[in-house]
Amino acid sequence: MPAWAPSILGFVMLFTIGYAVGVVLLTLWTLHRLLHPPRRTYASALAQGRPGQPDQLAARNGQRRTFESWTITSHGHSLPVWDFPGDAPAGPVFILTHGWGDSRIGALTRAQALLPHSSRIIAWDMPGHGDAPDDSACALGAHEHEALRTLIERVTSSQAPGSAPVFLLGWSLGAGVSIAAMSGWAEPAAALVRGIIAEAPYRLPQTPARNMLKSFGLPFAVNLPIALALARWRIGAPPLWGMAGGTFDRAALARGLVCPLLVIHGEDDAISPVEDGRDIAAAAPRGGLLTLPGVGHYSIWTGECVGKVVGRVGGLVETQAQS
Repeated sequence: MPAWAPSILGFVMLFTIGYAVGVVLLTLWTLHRLLHPPRRTYASALAQGRPGQPDQLAARNGQRRTFESWTITSHGHSLPVWDFPGDAPAGPVFILTHGWGDSRIGALTRAQALLPHSSRIIAWDMPGHGDAPDDSACALGAHEHEALRTLIERVTSSQAPGSAPVFLLGWSLGAGVSIAAMSGWAEPAAALVRGIIAEAPYRLPQTPARNMLKSFGLPFAVNLPIALALARWRIGAPPLWGMAGGTFDRAALARGLVCPLLVIHGEDDAISPVEDGRDIAAAAPRGGLLTLPGVGHYSIWTGECVGKVVGRVGGLVETQAQS
């Protein structure tokens, strides 16, 4: 053996061990981040100079807006809810469900545009987000629809017969959760939900996770599949959960919808591909699609897009009111 061979072998061994340790650490970090996204709270909104609760939205007729806070219970966790009146007493009720890493604070931007057209707005924090209990974790869309169903039942039980229709509006993760909540649900409360607005949905759980890591310039080829496999085990998802046609696939779930589905998607969305939005809308028996040229994942409720989105949502509400 040449004299330099042991040195080369030692270097290779050290490099291999270092690489393996790096992969393990990166995988554990990825797993933790998936299940424990950054918390968007009142303090974070205050730091950004944005409204942190409903009474900080633009006043109506000079009157400070009011709201109620209450909770729903799901999987042993008390999840916070905001409940506040809109400006149209005869308008619909909107239940807003946020995306990964967001919270009900993200609902305030949408609520500001929807208030003139709604009688009531409900916004809530999913597990692992916002002001949800510290020991709760994000289930990546595997179980959150169960909590949303509980919320829908609570809201509709307080509605008098023949009162305002209910519409679900969710974005990103929340869009898929809204679809999953209504897919194949035959409870009486489901009949009171007249439509779903799904903003920037994606079909499979690995899609936004991969694209988010890419946007941060972080590796994903090795660590992400392992992290998702571990996450699936942690949250108790079935083996084919992340496969096309599996129990998560939002296009497959959209086929089980009875109410109309309106998908709103930016054509330049780098997190949730617009192709996913098209597939989901096409799969729904009563699906519709609004695509916004030059718009990304986070800019649907900005600039001229707001009028287009509110107009299309208003069209869905009006159509359902006449049916």
